[in-house]
Amino acid sequence: MSISSFRQTKSSISIVQCVSVFAALVLMLCSAALYAGDVPTKLPASDGKKADQTKPVKVYVMLGQSNMLGFGRVEPKELKGTLEHLVHEKGQYPHLLDSAGKWAVRQDVRYVHVMDQRGVDYKDLEKFGVVRNEWLVPNKSFGPELGFGQVMGFYHEEPVLLLKACIGNRSLGWDLLPPGSEQFEHDGKIYAGYKDVANFWEKGSEPKPVPWYAGRQYDADVAHAKSVLSNLANYYPEYQGQGYEVAGFVWWQGHKDQNAALAGRYEQNLVHLIKSLRKDFAAPQAKFVLATGCGNPGTESFGKQIAEAQLAVHGESGKYPEFKGNVAAIDTRDLWRNADQSPVNQGHHYNHNAETYYETGERLGRAMAKLLEQAPKSANATLP
Repeated sequence: MSISSFRQTKSSISIVQCVSVFAALVLMLCSAALYAGDVPTKLPASDGKKADQTKPVKVYVMLGQSNMLGFGRVEPKELKGTLEHLVHEKGQYPHLLDSAGKWAVRQDVRYVHVMDQRGVDYKDLEKFGVVRNEWLVPNKSFGPELGFGQVMGFYHEEPVLLLKACIGNRSLGWDLLPPGSEQFEHDGKIYAGYKDVANFWEKGSEPKPVPWYAGRQYDADVAHAKSVLSNLANYYPEYQGQGYEVAGFVWWQGHKDQNAALAGRYEQNLVHLIKSLRKDFAAPQAKFVLATGCGNPGTESFGKQIAEAQLAVHGESGKYPEFKGNVAAIDTRDLWRNADQSPVNQGHHYNHNAETYYETGERLGRAMAKLLEQAPKSANATLP
């Protein structure tokens, strides 16, 4: 059921239809408790219907490193911590199944993942590989897109595109450094600013060039995502040229920045990243949501420092007034699951635990829906 039809249904209930005033109040209270930001606490199963292609596509650009790529394990059912085990053995997430007990396919949410292609020169930002181009459905492994897409598919009547542009093993302080970032000094070393050709070098010496540059992954990911958007009909079936709107950005990253220099710079770089993405996609009103994440519990050392930096940019924290109502940071450290409850023992990828990945995505989706609900509805779309 769409949000608008849900509201119409609720508003059509009269006092006459209620057994008593008390019953009506109970109904209202239950509804308020069930819905937050117009998203139910328990998501319904998708009805399998396609979206209205007369409306601009709502695009969510998803960025980060390997945990954004997705290591949430789907199968087998017998293995603790897989999605099949959680759904079929523990009864979690029934909305992910269709009436036949198979994975439900959301035909109102398209999932596209583009990534650097092997063997391509690092200076070439045009060539990329298409990892996924499909309707949203559990498939082998997944990242936060699965939970996020379930929420967005419920929230929007418009077509939704989850556009993931990322690759693993990338730091915000080097590979994903946004344009305009300046050099800084730490412990006698100079660390790279945007376009510098070395990660760091001793103060007073010359940097030794490497076949890479600061911000190269930022440039590549942005270029790849823009290429998809400029050829949208190749990625969104039945697209009718109605245009699109970059409605938001989703960020999940942090593991590669766990050292004294980059962890201490993380908050500043993150603020710059948010502003740069909005500028580069010509989407100044686009919402931005992020989750704490270093691929570990994030309760000590550099993991904790990065998590605190991530939470600091939350619009309601008051530290960055310009982010109020348009940036949300969610704490997911309580979603850490130990290896004995997970498919593997690989801490930097959350032990491949499907619950961690799915719940992170759903929380990001709910945070996005809340930001969208607070803002005036935008009619601004990029025409083809």
